[in-house]
Amino acid sequence: MITQIFIPILLAILLPDLYLYLRFIRRVADKSRKRRRALVLLLPSAVIVVATVSLVASREFAPRDFSLMNVYLLLLSLLVVPKCVFVLCSSLGHLCSRLVRLSFGDKGRPRRNYGNILGLLLVATIWYVVIYGSTAGFHQVKVRHVEYASPDLPESFDGYRLVHFSDVHAGTYGTGRQWLLQEFVDSINSQDADAIMFTGDLQNRVPDEILPHMSILGSLKSRDGVYSVLGNHDYANYIVADAATKRSNELKTAALERQMGWHLLVNENVPIRRGSDSIVVAGMANDGDGIHFPQLGDLRSTLRGVGEGAFVVMLQHDPSSWRRKILPGSRVQLTLSGHTHAMQFGLFGWSPASWVYTEWGGLFLEGFRAINVSTGMGGFIPFRFGMPGEIVVVTLRRK
Repeated sequence: MITQIFIPILLAILLPDLYLYLRFIRRVADKSRKRRRALVLLLPSAVIVVATVSLVASREFAPRDFSLMNVYLLLLSLLVVPKCVFVLCSSLGHLCSRLVRLSFGDKGRPRRNYGNILGLLLVATIWYVVIYGSTAGFHQVKVRHVEYASPDLPESFDGYRLVHFSDVHAGTYGTGRQWLLQEFVDSINSQDADAIMFTGDLQNRVPDEILPHMSILGSLKSRDGVYSVLGNHDYANYIVADAATKRSNELKTAALERQMGWHLLVNENVPIRRGSDSIVVAGMANDGDGIHFPQLGDLRSTLRGVGEGAFVVMLQHDPSSWRRKILPGSRVQLTLSGHTHAMQFGLFGWSPASWVYTEWGGLFLEGFRAINVSTGMGGFIPFRFGMPGEIVVVTLRRK
């Protein structure tokens, strides 16, 4: 992860320090005070540079010890990002001051750099967002209720309740946050669901992250069981290993889901019956862009044997597949997806995920056909601000 942005991170660490030294430290007359200030400025940056180089040298997407990764990201968020913002505001304020002086002479020159004041306010805001999002924000659980109506739904399934959850990222919980995972599972079980649907990303990197949480996740209960698909993190794309090891990891992840009693679907489907009526749960392998995320979904195999008039609930981790493949290539009525996390940040219902995904969180309709995108339970990074972990209760109605 760090390797791809190594140079920008180094520049973000070093250039602000250069500006701050030249503007606020270089002219300090007292040499002892000057050294102390320079040390306070440069020592944390030196530590972050060493950590950055170490992460890049490992060639892994992330270190096996996620606590180290979290500390590193916290340092970037609390030190490097605020310094960049402050320096940007300060330099723009200084430039404005120079322009005013050139236009109006010394009399028109502001007595202070208001960019510094704005920069300090933004630094305080960033600290609040990071600290809150890494603590209370990540610990919140929200239950969202939606209804989906379709003329194709059999009468026996009118009022059928699906609980949809996604993006657990079990490795992020470790042992210190298991109580939060238990809270999610308890909330799901309390919904009295007819069926539970999980749309991928159970792990961060490797299946061993799932092992400490097997008993908690295996306690999910509904009348018709738990159905799941794999997300991009459930494949072995985030480790450096040979092909045999990667394949072994993928098979182990699938085996662990089935060991917990989940019905894992990989380009296949199963019926759920109520008397003589039935609906179909179809699960497609992760179908991303094929560049950054695996594109393994086979729509034809996923819907093999499904009748023309059947009501289908499609599980697909990546919501971009809905418009790219599912809508034009099938009659699937309801698709459930995750993946976006709503970038784990929101303000008044807006998320930067809207810049990347057309459907990034919520229920979206195209005629009588719909996709529900969950903003996820957890995340690779333990941070959420304005976008709490989500459980979705979807009630099916016959229209």
